[in-house]
Amino acid sequence: MSSSYLPATTDSIAQALEAKTPSEAISILYRVLENPSSAPDALRIKEQAITNLSDLLRQENRAEELRSLLTQLRPFFALIPKAKTAKIVRGIIDDVAKIPGTSDLQISLCKEVVQWTCAEKRTFLRQRVEAKLAALLMENKEYSEALSLLSGLIKEVRRLDDKLLLVDIDLLESKLHFSLRNLPKAKASLTAARTAANAIYVPPAQQGNIDLQSGILHAEEKDYKTAYSYFFEAFEAFNALEDPRAVFSLKYMLLCKIMVSQADDVAGIISSKAGLQYVGPELDAMKAVADAHAKRSLKLFETALRDFRAQLEEDPIVHRHLSSLYDTLLEQNLCRLIIMVSQADDVAGIISSKAGLQYVGPELDAMKAVADAHAKRSLKLFETALRDFRAQLEEDPIVHRHLSSLYDTLLEQNLCRLIEPFSRVEIAHIAELIELPVDHVEKKLSQMILDKKFAGTLDQGAGCLVIFDDPKTDAIYPATLETISNIGKVVDSLYVRSAKIMA
Repeated sequence: MSSSYLPATTDSIAQALEAKTPSEAISILYRVLENPSSAPDALRIKEQAITNLSDLLRQENRAEELRSLLTQLRPFFALIPKAKTAKIVRGIIDDVAKIPGTSDLQISLCKEVVQWTCAEKRTFLRQRVEAKLAALLMENKEYSEALSLLSGLIKEVRRLDDKLLLVDIDLLESKLHFSLRNLPKAKASLTAARTAANAIYVPPAQQGNIDLQSGILHAEEKDYKTAYSYFFEAFEAFNALEDPRAVFSLKYMLLCKIMVSQADDVAGIISSKAGLQYVGPELDAMKAVADAHAKRSLKLFETALRDFRAQLEEDPIVHRHLSSLYDTLLEQNLCRLIIMVSQADDVAGIISSKAGLQYVGPELDAMKAVADAHAKRSLKLFETALRDFRAQLEEDPIVHRHLSSLYDTLLEQNLCRLIEPFSRVEIAHIAELIELPVDHVEKKLSQMILDKKFAGTLDQGAGCLVIFDDPKTDAIYPATLETISNIGKVVDSLYVRSAKIMA
């Protein structure tokens, strides 16, 4: 950087634009800023020089120099209006944010600016930089510090009644509470943001942010249809602005379709005019998940998770819902397998077939033992098979997972068969009949009662199970409601006729 300054004129700005290298242009602009002149025209040229210089430093990824520039410009800020100062400071902070890997630098820079604004009593700028700082702390997962900063800031901004800033802060607080899994407070903050937004004009980008957060919260409550409508509104807003967040809104729309078992609609949305603009890995990931869901294939689902890890596993919103979807698919497949295992009589025939005889050994003997136990509905034989063929059954994770479900089904069937003749029976007697520990039987009976497998209650004081008769549906109430409904229709009909007569 040269020690001699250049005149703050349009010629100097043009000279910087015509420079052969970015380093030369940066050097020229620094020399323009060193000019001591405080004339109105000179100040205006310096503002232009600051804008050009910050752009060049951003393009060259010189984050530390941007930070130093902000400190060097403090004497200059005393010469220009506070509104222009706020614009320049926020612009430089935004330029630092566009340089990758500068999150820690951004936090320290915002803290420095907050200290300076407090000393200079620049309240307007301080509040906005504090809001930016809270957002950075949240991204850095420093939730407690971000929450304490926002709590004080919200009270201050509400007193000043700055609606636009209040919308930003309330929305940020909603995102922060959502990150902390505090849904009631996240919804309350979002409601506050909507209330403030209804009183003023909100830019389309900010309205899109509000709709996006609304969709995320509704999806968290499993209300996927409402969430879809909010994601659609957000997508339209971002798409009109050509905002990169449009692809994420579209991605979450597709997620909602998958979660409500309308995976067939995903291909149509992607191939629509709006969807084709955003074709890429994000939408390819959702299409792969939709295909897996449509085919009810866990293998395809796991392949999609592996192939599109960045788009699915590393997106916290998508990952949370896909975990639930995976569990649903697993349950559906387990139910299908249990139905297949119910045809255990076919196992012996398969093993004794020409193809099966080639592979006779412990693996097939293990499955034959399980089939015999299932055919006889004998838990004792089942446990004997698990003990005798531990390596083939217990140590095979795939088989073990499904046999655990089969064991529960057998246990429930045996318990239902044993308690059927009784209205009141000792739990110890049932345990003796089924040859299982009393506490294990008691736990399973309580689970079956809660799952409404049968009507009853556990009298733990007496150690008994009390079984109730199935409640009979009383036909009086439906008939009464139908009669009242018909009377209402008659009265409405008479009212319409009397109105015509009076007319």
